[in-house]
Amino acid sequence: MTTEPLGELNLPHRQLLGPGPSNVHPRVYRAMMQPVIGYLDPVFIQLMDDTQRPLRTAFRTENDMTMAISGTGTCGMEAAIYNVVEPGDNANP
Repeated sequence: MTTEPLGELNLPHRQLLGPGPSNVHPRVYRAMMQPVIGYLDPVFIQLMDDTQRPLRTAFRTENDMTMAISGTGTCGMEAAIYNVVEPGDNANP
């Protein structure tokens, strides 16, 4: 069985105003076309170090453990709750 290659996908431009999917800025598309680097690559480590300063400013902290993490929205919510709920707190209403 042989398959024919698919042609180029030419979709009309749409302004998406719903909760998702959403339009992506051309700058983001250009960034996504860059070569992939691993999380242990010195360039990636430097990028993470450079990201810490603006994050500390945004969150008004001097915490050495301030860092960006990749994950889903659920991961972000869990990280936020983990940083707000103290040991011994009752998280159930």
